[in-house]
Amino acid sequence: MNRLPLLYLDVDGPLNPFAAKPTRRPEGYTTHRMKPEGWIAQHPFTPPHRVKPLRVWLDPRHGTVLRELSDRYELVWATTWGSEANTYIGPVLGLPLLPVVDWPTGREVLPDGTFWKTRHLVAHAEGRPFAWVDDELGESDRAFVAAHHAGPALLHHVDARVGLRDIDFAVLDAFARAL
Repeated sequence: MNRLPLLYLDVDGPLNPFAAKPTRRPEGYTTHRMKPEGWIAQHPFTPPHRVKPLRVWLDPRHGTVLRELSDRYELVWATTWGSEANTYIGPVLGLPLLPVVDWPTGREVLPDGTFWKTRHLVAHAEGRPFAWVDDELGESDRAFVAAHHAGPALLHHVDARVGLRDIDFAVLDAFARAL
């Protein structure tokens, strides 16, 4: 059986351009106020009803393009939102329930600066080709993947001020088609 490559999706940065100017919602995005359990848990001394919801900007067009890419990729949430991405983000974008990478509790950065998610995604991929969109990727992550992953991989940095753009989706499409 020829399995599709994986497309690991981070939420904050690629789908939610959280680093954009707070007073200037990026064009095409809609504002959502969300209070996932993971967010509430980060405020242990605040009663849940007093925790301020997160402002999340999402572009519904991203859902359309991601659904199109699902013909060439198996989409997987690779976000600290965990399974709550299926509850809060997926429905807004019109995505089906997606598999989720379960992160360990420790989030240590390797001494060489490799992002804590990197080694876990390499293990999760188990040699399958993958693309990964995240706002925290760097050269040490690319070096780690090159040294520890047998299959093709695309680590695609997304600017958290602008989120995924057409050019990013074109890169993802080209990578999948080249496999």
